[in-house]
Amino acid sequence: MGKGGNQGEGASELEVQMPTFSWEEIQKHNQRTDQWLVIDRKIYNVTKWSKRHPGGQRVIAHYSGEDATDAFRAFHPDLDFVRKFLKPLLIGELAPEEPSLDRGKSSQITEDFRALKKTAEDMNLFKTNHLFFFLLLGHIIVMESIAWFIVYYFGNGWIPTLITAFVLATSQAQAGWLQHDYGHLSVYKKSKWNHVVHKFVIGHLKGASANWWNHRHFQHHAKPNIFHKDPDVKMLHVFVLGEWQPLEYGKKKLKYLPYNHQHEYFFLIGPPLLIPMYFQYQIIMTMISRRDWVDLAWAISYYIRFFYTYVPFYGILGALVFLNFIRFLESHWFVWVTQMNHIVMEIDLDHYRDWFSSQLAATCNVEQSFFNDWFSGHLNFQIEHHLFPTMPRHNLHKIAPLVKSLCAKHGIEYQEKPLLRALLDIVSSLKKSGELWLDAYLHK
Repeated sequence: MGKGGNQGEGASELEVQMPTFSWEEIQKHNQRTDQWLVIDRKIYNVTKWSKRHPGGQRVIAHYSGEDATDAFRAFHPDLDFVRKFLKPLLIGELAPEEPSLDRGKSSQITEDFRALKKTAEDMNLFKTNHLFFFLLLGHIIVMESIAWFIVYYFGNGWIPTLITAFVLATSQAQAGWLQHDYGHLSVYKKSKWNHVVHKFVIGHLKGASANWWNHRHFQHHAKPNIFHKDPDVKMLHVFVLGEWQPLEYGKKKLKYLPYNHQHEYFFLIGPPLLIPMYFQYQIIMTMISRRDWVDLAWAISYYIRFFYTYVPFYGILGALVFLNFIRFLESHWFVWVTQMNHIVMEIDLDHYRDWFSSQLAATCNVEQSFFNDWFSGHLNFQIEHHLFPTMPRHNLHKIAPLVKSLCAKHGIEYQEKPLLRALLDIVSSLKKSGELWLDAYLHK
């Protein structure tokens, strides 16, 4: 329990009454019905408020019972604004003898990382080039127009249809990267405008849900590659990832699928089905179950626009098949790009590392080039994006050399590889995990 306030002479009434707590006590409050956060040595009870958290309830739960300072700063570009919501939740502070970080997290790495972020701010690397994002949106709209023109001018034969599908899949992939920018509040200074444009891009241009994306993706950023916390490594028993999971499944004789062949069936059920089957179903059901009518309206506007455009050429059933073929093509693009930075890295239970170390353990980069930047939506700079999620993507390459230097200083590996190597490593990592599972299944 609290140890009482430090009642120094001249202290204000609030300081006199402020209770102090040890890390041992704080770490007990990490349950779904009892959640405390530590931010800048202040302790907040977010148990009830977490249900109203715009980023979702679970992302806060992932940091309950520990220091969340760097995560808090990383996700919120306007700290003064969000601190207004924290103020009524303040219940105490760390005892003076307690370190600022829990569980032996590196204070030196954390101090150096915060200095690096200050340097990035001084270099104006969080300042947006609005022309850059205008051109991104413009080239998506141009592709949508070209796709319609191809069918309108050349007809609905196989060749025009295939070309149109590839053009639309490209525009969908690029819209996916663009909504990612607005979802991370990395374009406009005011969060409100980011949210509005985010709903337009992901809803009207893609037929998906901004809130669904926020609640899922922020969990991934908060605890990347951590089982039971990062939804991106929750594979519904279809794949086993990393080293810990295949060993656990093997020891427990769990065999939902022949995991020693997962690097082969990945090509059949991974890239082809994630968006047209799993995501499409999950998004629609989530909007309905949560009664998220605003996002649903935006998504419906996409489907109205799509069918109004292509039903005259293909009929209702044909347009539906055409839509799912586009999703099928986009899904391949999305899966390969998003997995090349993460699935090949450490995937494990939570080791409660400091922010910098935890992001480096879970992410790697792909070499920079104009094509790689465009193809991946600048997610080839996954390390820098995870460290600074609100930084506009066109500035990530500028901070990369400083991140490399900090890694070198503390002996942390900074992985960067060619695009083809990164894609091939996805398959080899699945193969390695499958072999670990088989060995444990047969011999342990």
